[in-house]
Amino acid sequence: MYLTAPEQQALRGVFALLAEDDRGEREIREHLGQALLDLLHADQFASFVWNAAGNSFGSRVAIHMDPANLDTYAQWHQHHDPITFVLQSRRRATRVTEVMPQRELMRTPFFNDFLARDGLHWGMNLHAFEGDRALGDLRIWRRKGRGDFGDHEKALLDLIEPAFIGALQRAQRAAATAIPSSHAPASSDALLSAREQEVARCVREGLTDKEIARRMAVSVPTVRTYLRRIFDKLGIERRSALAALR
Repeated sequence: MYLTAPEQQALRGVFALLAEDDRGEREIREHLGQALLDLLHADQFASFVWNAAGNSFGSRVAIHMDPANLDTYAQWHQHHDPITFVLQSRRRATRVTEVMPQRELMRTPFFNDFLARDGLHWGMNLHAFEGDRALGDLRIWRRKGRGDFGDHEKALLDLIEPAFIGALQRAQRAAATAIPSSHAPASSDALLSAREQEVARCVREGLTDKEIARRMAVSVPTVRTYLRRIFDKLGIERRSALAALR
């Protein structure tokens, strides 16, 4: 498999990310998503975890997609989705056009009422499993003008799959074995992941979103995603309130 120099560099970054042991499952999917947008020349990313007991996809992570539109997916569209369960059954990187011709997809309410609202046109999915247990998926999309994904992009995603599965498995084991100490001092940061704590510290230093993104080597949308999660966990609504907490 021939890799260009930029692809080699991007893959090194992906494998380094997936080798880290201090990230939670959600953080792994979020950061991998950002890396895949660059590697695969894509525009939008989403990731969910299939809950067999609840018969639904949850634990949403998304990049360059409208949260309100994704809410409609959770409430309605996932239950009337003509492609995702077929893609899930493949258990390897698969283009959407391999399971449904593009013209046929474009005639569905799923496309017109959900995908098209965020400009999602050409798609590729990877659904990771441990045996029969779903670990998480990667849904990568391009706008119409980009053109469909090819065999090369599929091969890149297949190459990443084992490391992605391993990273999720380690994160799950770490979460299962973590025992909070009843003697630990109560603090707002105790509720946050390591990366969220780093963002909180930057806010307390008075850094802007762009400055935080530069320091942490992530995108500005990623910083804002962290901030939303921090606000939700701490029950606050403003940066000033976060800056005042210790």
